[in-house]
Order: sequence, then C-alpha cells, then structure tokens
Amino acid sequence: MASSTQIPALEIDELTRDYPGVRAVDAVSFAIEPGTVHCLVGENGAGKSTLVKMITGALAPSAGSMRVNGKTHNPTNPQEARDNGIATLFQELHVVDELTVRENLTLGLEAKRFGFLIRSDLDDRVVKTLAAIEPSIDPAVRVSSLSVAQKQIVEIARAASSGASVIIMDEPTAALSEREVERLFEVIRRLKDNGVTVIYISHKLEEIFTLGDIVTVLRDGKHIATKPLVKVEGRPELIEMMIGRTVAHNYVPRPNPPGDVVLTARGLTNHLLKNVSFDIRKGEIVGFYGLVGAGKTEIARAIFAADSYDGEIIFKSQPVGHTPKDALAAGIALVPEERRTQGLFTAMSIRENIPVMNLPRMSKGGVFRADKEERAAHEFVSRLRIATDSIEKQTEKLSGGNQQKVVLAKCLFSQAELLLLDEPTRGVDVGAKTEIYDIIKSLADQDNTVAIFSSELEEVLGICDRIFLLYDGQLRAGIRNGDNVDTAQILDLVTGGSMQEDAA
Repeated sequence: MASSTQIPALEIDELTRDYPGVRAVDAVSFAIEPGTVHCLVGENGAGKSTLVKMITGALAPSAGSMRVNGKTHNPTNPQEARDNGIATLFQELHVVDELTVRENLTLGLEAKRFGFLIRSDLDDRVVKTLAAIEPSIDPAVRVSSLSVAQKQIVEIARAASSGASVIIMDEPTAALSEREVERLFEVIRRLKDNGVTVIYISHKLEEIFTLGDIVTVLRDGKHIATKPLVKVEGRPELIEMMIGRTVAHNYVPRPNPPGDVVLTARGLTNHLLKNVSFDIRKGEIVGFYGLVGAGKTEIARAIFAADSYDGEIIFKSQPVGHTPKDALAAGIALVPEERRTQGLFTAMSIRENIPVMNLPRMSKGGVFRADKEERAAHEFVSRLRIATDSIEKQTEKLSGGNQQKVVLAKCLFSQAELLLLDEPTRGVDVGAKTEIYDIIKSLADQDNTVAIFSSELEEVLGICDRIFLLYDGQLRAGIRNGDNVDTAQILDLVTGGSMQEDAA
C-alpha cells in the first residue's frame, strides 16, 4: 500500500450532485492513495454511480471539487477525464467484435496528420502493455473470438496503455466464471504493482475482502467511512456501515390469504441463472430482490419467454410456451425494466399504446373499432390516474411515473392474470410510487398475481407478501414478510453471505 505522505491519486472534496427534489451525492469527501485497490461499496441508490459519473465527466457536480495527482480535475466530458488519467471499465463491454485486438487497443487513440491516420509508436506500446498483462492474447485475432474475461483484459490493456493512472472498474466480474475472476484479480494486482490505482465497485463483498486495500462506504448519497480493509471486522461491520439504519418497513398483511400455486418454476438455468426453483400463489404479491447481476431481470424474462433457458415453467397447469406471444396468450404480461425502449412506443399516443398487447379486443367482426380504442384509453387514464390533458398526447412527453402507468395499463388491458413488474418504480417520484403501489395492491386484492423484480429493498419490504433473495444467479433464500424481517441478514445474503434456511 502506498505511503500516506504521497500525493493522492484522486481527492474528492465536498462533492455534491443535486437533481430536482433529490440530492444524489451529498458533500462527499475522501482521498484515494496511489497504487492501491480502493473499493467503493453501498446499497443500490447509495450514490456510487452518480459519483463515478462526476469523476469521469459524464455529469457536472453541483458543488465541490476534485484533484487527480494533485492537479485540479474538472472534466466536462469523458474524454477530458481520460486526458487527465482517468479510465473506466463498465459492466457492459466497450469493444468492437469485428476489429482485431490490436485495432481495439488503439481505437480512438490513433495518431493523425492532416486528418489521416499515421503510424506511431502507439502500436508497439499497446502490444507491449497487453503482453505484460496477458501474454496469451494474440493481438492479431478478432475480438469476437475472445471470452468475456479476455475482452475485459483488452479493455484494461487499452486503459493502461493510454497512460491512465486511475482505472475505475464497475462490477467487472458480473459475467465471469470463478476461474476468470481469479485471472482478472491477478491482472488487477499486476496493475497495482505497476503503480496504477484501481477503484473497484462491486456488490460481492467477498471480492472486496479478497482484493481490496481500502474501502469507502456510501449511504444515501453521503460518505460514511473510508477505512483500510484490514481494520474492518469482516462482513458484519461492512454491512452495518452500508445499512446504518432500519430500512423503512411499512408492510401491512392483506386480508385475503394467497390461493393455490399458479406458477411453478423448476431448475431455471441459462447464461446467468443457476438451477432456480420457486412457486408463486394466486393473489399474492411476491418479490425477487437482488443487487446488480443477481438475476432478477433474467427470471422475469424467462417467465415471459423472452429469454431461453433450461428447466421448466408451469402456469395454470400448462407449460409456458417459447415466445412472449405464447406467454401473453397464457395470461402473463411483463412490465420491462427499460420502459422507454422496451415498454412503450414513445412516438405514439396514450390511446395507441394501451391496446397493443391485445388488439383483437379492439375489433368486432374482424373490423378495428376506433371507438373501442378511445373508450379503453379514457377508462385506463381515469382508473390509473394518468396525468394528461389528452389521450392523444405522445407518451414520450409524459413524466416517468405517467409513462410507467401507461405500461401498466397495456398489461392490464391484455387481461393478464400474472403481472411481472421489473423495477416498477425506477425513475418515478415519490407521489407516483405510492399510486403505483396502490394499483399493485388493488390488483392482488382482485385475485391477480403480481411478481415484483426490484433492486430496492425498501420497495419489496413495503409491498410484497413473500420475498426471494438472489445472488449471482442463485435463489439464496425465501422469506415471508412481517415484523420479524432482519434487513442486515437480507443484505448479507444478497452480497454473498452464508446460505440460510428457506423460510418461504
């Protein structure tokens, strides 16, 4: 570990970021020593992503300052951050499969003269950097032939050869096997030995203790602590710092108990899921809770037949088909995580969006009835309290909460008996959240079944009757909601803690 007398690789002083009505990062200050692996942890919504976006120039701070290696760091875009020595590896790979390794290593860094690319010593430098990090990768092969771990190493080599003194890694092991994770750790340790500082972000606490030198904990946008990991007394202390409070838990048991099992999943396995099995009962609200890469979205997409899988899904005593059309026909509808790109036709009006999942209801004798479409739009605008001055308004012009209500209206119009809601209140204000929760409870009270897939612990504790806890593609435990819920134990499980007895 670097001496504390050295100039910090990165200093953050009173850094703040405000959004309308929300302070996402609140006067955060800490320093990162050079040549260390500095881990950044916190619950979902703790402020990690916003902080990284400010460091990398993707967002401008509302207040505060930064310094890199003692020099003022005030990037207005990611390129300026790279010029200052900050490189970032995101969970989603940024390589071009059709190009060779060598071409990817120099992409965007090429020397030019009069607008033409010219040969420079960059080619030799990047190849030497790659060879020092991972000599088994041939610079001449196409990136498409590499594994996910090898592609990540190409990105690391590109960052290192660009002269980056600080490399930020955001959930880098989410798609890696255990052996690939070990290889990545070796590469990170080699970077550290060469004086490169790594900011490592992960929800997997065992990785933090295995790899990290120092950890910074964020909570609710605030800096809680920065400590050497050798002085952290294991997972319990780290989890206590991450939670630091009793998570709001206003669950009220519903008067009607759930009915018989309506959906059974057995042995769901695919690129992320690992032998996941569970039952869902008629009329209940069940939650699937996990952090980044846990598999909640993959479960929702498997049930809706949007992704392939091995295993079995039975709904109302019948196997679910192999396409979303089959799932809709069976009575299953999905509100996707990305509502704007996957849930709405944003250029179309509210009236045109609502019936698209069940257009035959708009027809009579094979003829489309515009009056039926209009009546349906007015009905759901009133029923879900969609704030609009006209059913002809384009959905892209609605607020996030009202867009989400239109997606819900589409699913309800489809007459689905099982609603899959993936991050149902993401990007939605507090008032709209309450309205959406009321809609969900009302649906369940009418014997509909609702499955919520959420990364917000407060959300699933507030509304779900049962909660399945996910980690790394596995279903770790199931719990019944109620007064005896232990939030620290929940966070321990979803960050890789020891398996508990299934209580659901």
